[in-house]
Amino acid sequence: MSKAALKPGDPAPPFDLPTAGGGRVKLAGLKGKRVVLYFYPKDDTPGCTTEALNFTEKSANFARANTVIVGVSRDSVAKHDKFAAKHGLKVQLASDEDGTVCNLYGVWGKKVLYGREYMGVERATFLIDEKGKIQRVWRKVKVPGHVDEVLNEIKSGG
Repeated sequence: MSKAALKPGDPAPPFDLPTAGGGRVKLAGLKGKRVVLYFYPKDDTPGCTTEALNFTEKSANFARANTVIVGVSRDSVAKHDKFAAKHGLKVQLASDEDGTVCNLYGVWGKKVLYGREYMGVERATFLIDEKGKIQRVWRKVKVPGHVDEVLNEIKSGG
């Protein structure tokens, strides 16, 4: 099965990553909770900052719904620490510097910006249920309204 073809009902690929603030986050340690695993291209860029701030703003709503939010990029833990401190972020930021988890979730690939091709992280979100299965996948995410859409999916019991 192609890694890019993760779909609802599939087991979520396991991960164990270092996080901002010196911690670690493991999928296995989150059983019994829903997980919003969102992949984003780069710390402290306009879209990524807006997305992280939107998730932070609604973090209490997600917590009340027994849901953990984990943002993943290939930035280092040190960059995540600066990004979180600068913007007062309340979501876990996990560092996937070698790209292993990005590959497992099929979000690392060719991108085009202003006609130039390069490899990068696709903005994508995976909702993982309490048993570790993919519940919903959002690919090529557009930031405006996305966090509300994810929250509505959780609240509707999706």
